[in-house]
Amino acid sequence: MSNKHKPSHRLFRAPWPRASALLWPSLMLALCCRLATAQPLPFGLFGDTPYSAWERAQLPGLMADMAAADSVFVVHTGDFKSGGDACSDALYQDRLALFQASRAPLVYAPGDNDWTDCHRRSNGAYDPLERLDRLRELFFVGEYSLGQKPLPLLRQSADPAFGRYRENVRWEVGGALFVTLNLPGSDNNFYGVPGQTGPVPEFVARSAANQVWLAQAFAHARDKRLAGVLIVIQANPGFEAARAGRPQPGYDAFLAQLRQETRLFAKPVVLVHGDTHRQQIDQPLMDPASGERLSNFTRVETFGWPFFGWVQGTVDARDPQVFRFVAKPWRGAALER
Repeated sequence: MSNKHKPSHRLFRAPWPRASALLWPSLMLALCCRLATAQPLPFGLFGDTPYSAWERAQLPGLMADMAAADSVFVVHTGDFKSGGDACSDALYQDRLALFQASRAPLVYAPGDNDWTDCHRRSNGAYDPLERLDRLRELFFVGEYSLGQKPLPLLRQSADPAFGRYRENVRWEVGGALFVTLNLPGSDNNFYGVPGQTGPVPEFVARSAANQVWLAQAFAHARDKRLAGVLIVIQANPGFEAARAGRPQPGYDAFLAQLRQETRLFAKPVVLVHGDTHRQQIDQPLMDPASGERLSNFTRVETFGWPFFGWVQGTVDARDPQVFRFVAKPWRGAALER
């Protein structure tokens, strides 16, 4: 690996010319002051895009809409390409440039199309673990988000015991905690590439890291008496299948931990994910003992191909609900899909 692509633990270098770097202190001060204000703060959620040339052409406009809506940050929930596109460096560089151009700070959680499924011939027959390392080199450098005005993040890799998991991050906004986990579709890479039997070592190690990161997030939220916790993953973890007695092995432990932490936290908890391309906002987490819904839990699924749009969230610690969401279907310029 060349020095050019080695992960850096130094402060993030802003992606704008040297002369503009003089604006960095004032930009950070303005952002930090805004995040500390006692008012509803908007943010944007999108994922499973771009899947086509049409979506790639439209996505800068959709991202501009999220920024124009005064989003303090936006989150891409993973799958920045279709399941048939090659997992090439050229495509990765294109998506990195797209994300860096965001006028709002952008946080990205990797999806199965982005690494676990790269072994497919149509994807270039890559080694998925090599592609995951490449994502880490490109998209998770430094201690800040992507975008033109990067947001400070705490990475799990700050703990030497989990130094490779740079994609797992958290940050505070509006009196709430936001957390990402590398938990993708394709059953969370439980079985690895075809021909293997799960759980494969990569799944075991990453799941252990995810479990620690999620537990630490809730402990931090309790210690600081934060108003709510919002978690972002890429996979649909199969609430309905688990409720029907058909749990998926790649998500069973995660759902059990999520259920336990949500019950103990007793304040609003949100799970945001993509993967199954059915934009929805509901409350599917059940207490297996009582059969009752956990009323402090909400699931938000982002739009996905062939549907295109974003979800606007707001966070307000003064609001008993803390988080509110509105779906924003895209009504941009008509182009041939």
